Amino acid sequence: MPKNHRESLIYTVLMCFVMVLWMSVYNVAMLQGELSFAVVQQAWLGFPIAYVFAMCCDWFFVSKIAKGFAFRFLVKPGVSSPRKMVIAVSCCMVVPMVLIMSLYGAVEASVHTGAWAAIPMIWLTNIPKNFIMALPFQLIIAGPLVRLVFRKAFPEGTVAG
Repeated sequence: MPKNHRESLIYTVLMCFVMVLWMSVYNVAMLQGELSFAVVQQAWLGFPIAYVFAMCCDWFFVSKIAKGFAFRFLVKPGVSSPRKMVIAVSCCMVVPMVLIMSLYGAVEASVHTGAWAAIPMIWLTNIPKNFIMALPFQLIIAGPLVRLVFRKAFPEGTVAG
């Protein structure tokens, strides 16, 4: 886990990149009914705006609330194992990010189709679909991968706070 403010920013940049890219491909594939080069291309084209939006939500809003909840109710720093803290914080991050980014996807779909009245239904149907992909992906693939890359690139004590 990041040890200071700068490490936290670098880690968030990396984690958001991986999660938003993967979830963008997943959502476009679900919409198209297949996984193809065209799906990856379409997801990549929509990625920059989704990434900036997710970064802002994560950095300014979600991470503070998620970490506050995790450290108040689920784990105690210095008492709980690092693994338990990582799992607790990751789970607490995924829930609000799925809610927010599913709404983002519903609004984006409505922009393309003009079906503004459908936003609530699209949002509510996207939440479980996104949650069942985002949580396991975060815990099993993205989290371990990003932590490994992060610590290889920035060994502890190399990023000044």
